[in-house]
Amino acid sequence: MPPVQRITSRNARFQQWESLLTNRNKRTRVREFLVQGVRPISMAVRYGWPVKALIYDGKRPLSQWAEDLLRTVDAERIAMAPDMLADLGEKNENAPELVAVIEMPADDFGRFNAGDNLLGVLFDRPTSPGNIGSIIRSADAFGAHGLIVSGHAADVYDPKSVRASTGSLFAVPAVRVPSPGDVMTWVEAKRAEGQPIVLVGTDEKGDCDVFDFDFTQPVLLLIGNETSGLSSAWRGLCDHTVSIPMTGSASSLNAANAATAVLYEASRQRIAARKRPV
Repeated sequence: MPPVQRITSRNARFQQWESLLTNRNKRTRVREFLVQGVRPISMAVRYGWPVKALIYDGKRPLSQWAEDLLRTVDAERIAMAPDMLADLGEKNENAPELVAVIEMPADDFGRFNAGDNLLGVLFDRPTSPGNIGSIIRSADAFGAHGLIVSGHAADVYDPKSVRASTGSLFAVPAVRVPSPGDVMTWVEAKRAEGQPIVLVGTDEKGDCDVFDFDFTQPVLLLIGNETSGLSSAWRGLCDHTVSIPMTGSASSLNAANAATAVLYEASRQRIAARKRPV
């Protein structure tokens, strides 16, 4: 077990960790981000994400969960003053028991483990990190194989996204790409391998209602920007568009809610197909 280091002043290491909360460029450069909470940290460990450091309150008794992590996870162990740990945990009052420094994975489509029946989600130029995390959570709940974040977008590893995913970030691959061309190169390669992926966009004037579309085939579901919807480039690449029937006075759903509704329908259809007698 590595020795415990103690940090009691706001030195350079503390300042670097603190910057990971607010500075996307630094997160990207060092390929690390901060995680707090029992479920998210436990999920990171369960799914094999490299833990660089475990930072804990050096002045209070720890729970069995925290003790077990410090004993079993191969990571640097940092005992820190509670007021400093509170800053890293973004808590206004009580410090979290433990904060983990996690290494980012590569933005690699090879992380998608879909077999022959992909259910993927692409989020086009999202502006809200909270919506990214919420869609990852829904993707996990309804059996999707991964999320693609396309274009100039909020950061998957922003603390708001990490929190909103409630740990699902570590179970569902999220890949960031700069442009539609990067995605289509991957899609065409999968099609050439015999997986006929169809691109399905969500639109209030879709070709059909969501429950009339066959989601049991390999699908990449396209969700548009919260304000402007899908870009013209992505609209042009859609093989189909679907709409969510709505009643009442609401004119639309927010991006995360729309994604959740369509993912639920896709999951329902796939479960029903598996239950049909052969």
